[in-house]
Amino acid sequence: MTLASYAAKPETSLGRTYVEPVEPTQSGRSPFQRDRDRIIHSTAFRRLEYKTQVFLNHEGDHFRTRLTHSLEVAQIARAVARRLSLNEDLVEAISLAHDLGHTPFGHAGQDALNECMKPYGGFEHNLQSLWVVDFLEERYAQWDGLNLSFETREGILKHCSKKNAEQLGMLGERFLLGRQPSMEAQLANLADEIAYNNHDIDDGIRSGLLTIEQMDEVALWRVQREQVIQLYPDLNGRRLVYEVVRRIIHVLVDDLVRETQKRLDQFQPKNIQEVKCLPPLVAFSEEIRGQATEMKRFLFKNLYRHPRVMEMTQEAADMVRALFNYYHQNPQALPEGFRHEDSLERRIAHYIAGMTDRYAAKEFKKIDSAN
Repeated sequence: MTLASYAAKPETSLGRTYVEPVEPTQSGRSPFQRDRDRIIHSTAFRRLEYKTQVFLNHEGDHFRTRLTHSLEVAQIARAVARRLSLNEDLVEAISLAHDLGHTPFGHAGQDALNECMKPYGGFEHNLQSLWVVDFLEERYAQWDGLNLSFETREGILKHCSKKNAEQLGMLGERFLLGRQPSMEAQLANLADEIAYNNHDIDDGIRSGLLTIEQMDEVALWRVQREQVIQLYPDLNGRRLVYEVVRRIIHVLVDDLVRETQKRLDQFQPKNIQEVKCLPPLVAFSEEIRGQATEMKRFLFKNLYRHPRVMEMTQEAADMVRALFNYYHQNPQALPEGFRHEDSLERRIAHYIAGMTDRYAAKEFKKIDSAN
């Protein structure tokens, strides 16, 4: 496949922190393919199988986890990248790595850990994902981390505070200068949104916390459901939900491609450097952005803030706070040799963020029974 002039190209990559031999062009993998492979083989990636998306890991075998979510993001991102002649390998690597720094217990765990870390610099899950691939993975004899390409690391860091950006050198410059990342990074970000909105609808209905009729409040859902019923009047249950969700994803993806192409035609970037100095190029149209935002607000109100989910996540947040306090009072309980170059509090945050739901629950039960 021929890449567009504005796509990220392996031969012009800004490279790795530690220089490595390049694999032969004809038979070897590109730098971004190597990044993807390293991410898939990492310990942090395997742990995503047992980390919450919305429903806690033990709630049911069919609900999404961080791992299945990341795979869905990568599939959507690759499909769009192919239509826009972007670098599929880079967008896949970013998509697979974007949640490596998430805590156990989803957003509840993240919020609780951030609260505990407020006096010590806070906790940002995007920055944590970067630290995972830069320092916390221990797989190579020559260095800590996975030594990924600059472009993959740039895409992983979707958000970053000014204070932290100032410590990141070239990687943090775009946050300080108000510039954009590559189009592949922009695409991975929106593929993430498409994936989680739609699979949260599916999981919400499967759980019984949302109903098909209740979803008719959302225009994106209502229009597609009406079309499905016209075509398949007898369709109901799981098949109806799958068909509607599938069609919503198509609507979002098609709009994303059209609007992005419209912006490309308008600005006509010649290379990735020009992409970074322009407004965001990968985007939804104004109409679809409004509908996607409506869906997001609906899910926040009716699913993420549902009493059952709130009760479940409150218990999870309490566990994270208890674990942090325990390790703060008993630092000897941290793994031996664990990142002694960091402060105690940051080491605790690294350790807790790396836990799966079930391991965190097991550790909490252990310390709770000892008190």
